[in-house]
Amino acid sequence: MSTGKTQGELYLDAASTEPVRRSVIEAMMPFLTDAYANPLSVHQPGKTAARALDAARASLAADLGARPDDVIFTSGGTESDNLAIKGITMARMRALHEKYGESVRPRVIISAIEHPAVAQSAQWLEQWFGVEVVRIPVDGQAHIDMAALERELAQGDLELAPGNEADRHTDSGSSIDLTNRTLLVSVMLANNEVGTIEPADEIARIAHRHGVPVHVDAVQAAGQIPIRMRDWNVDALSISGHKFGTPKGLGALLLRGRVPIEPLLSGGGQERGLRSGTQNVAGAVALAIALHESNERMASQYRALVSSRDRLIDAVLRVEPKAMLTGDAERRLPGHASFLFPGLTGEALLVDLDAHGIACSSGSACALGRHEAPGTLLAMGFDESVAKSALRMTFREPLKLDQINRVAAAIEESCKSLTHTFATPSAGSTDAR
Repeated sequence: MSTGKTQGELYLDAASTEPVRRSVIEAMMPFLTDAYANPLSVHQPGKTAARALDAARASLAADLGARPDDVIFTSGGTESDNLAIKGITMARMRALHEKYGESVRPRVIISAIEHPAVAQSAQWLEQWFGVEVVRIPVDGQAHIDMAALERELAQGDLELAPGNEADRHTDSGSSIDLTNRTLLVSVMLANNEVGTIEPADEIARIAHRHGVPVHVDAVQAAGQIPIRMRDWNVDALSISGHKFGTPKGLGALLLRGRVPIEPLLSGGGQERGLRSGTQNVAGAVALAIALHESNERMASQYRALVSSRDRLIDAVLRVEPKAMLTGDAERRLPGHASFLFPGLTGEALLVDLDAHGIACSSGSACALGRHEAPGTLLAMGFDESVAKSALRMTFREPLKLDQINRVAAAIEESCKSLTHTFATPSAGSTDAR
């Protein structure tokens, strides 16, 4: 292992979390000190807080292509995903059973590469309510199999009473006339492990043809690529603030009023009765400011970010011929480069790079410490041993040439060192079982 940090730390783990920008902190401060009142209070300080909350809601909605009344403030992406998956499914399950009877088994469709916040919420519904969970496969670049999605939705179509056949086709995702035992389709907009971007608008069109609403997990995408929730005709969308520069513990679920949902928290009925608890005005302001600034930076430096990402990819593949890029080479997040290094382990490589002062990741930060192969890579068809060699580098500002050269040199040195360390003895070796 190489040691010694001589050039300062280079942070390439933005997909895990970002620092809070000073402008965001400054925007929050008045609502932590002077304008701290409860926004539901009827006195003037309360009205001041309420106006700030409304302004934040409107700003956030505008930057996501939604309407202010779509926005439900939460504690982050995990809560938003849980509220969407569990809340929408439970509300529509009641309507399904009322219309077709208890014998009809409800189902939820997710992709095979969803974040645990989505996948485990679906599993919870299966465990406690008997909901069938269908996982749509992906290809070797983590693209969702659209034909498989269409087939699974078609299998869930229910027989309609004579004269009601027109109810079969809808673009609304409304639950007024349930025509499919699939209660929800949930997919991520951009994959956290390999950066591939999914076609949310096309997924929504397919699902809506069968009367099924669509939830999109946009946690990794918000602030990195344009999001137009209503233009895409998406029904629900989750974001998490610390992915684009707010303090941790802030997020939102955007939910269109046409979709029924059951709240997961009981209490004072804040956020349209769907997320009880005194609203965090300072946090809402932080979300709005940080997302708006991230969108502005994205618009101004997107091409430069993509260019530096591609130069980094080329440099890594040049110094280590055995390395493989994961995900779609073009339809991917602008500041996301992910690789496999067969014969090595991602954990060993990232520790060695950390000794060079380069901070990156071997996969989802939510799975680190469990020494598991990244689920996305397994779903993409890679063997477990190869999947465990994953390395991910993510950044929000374009990398300079000297930074790219530094990363490439460190990877080249680390791969040589670790290849020697992990080399299999040429004689007398046996396979351990």
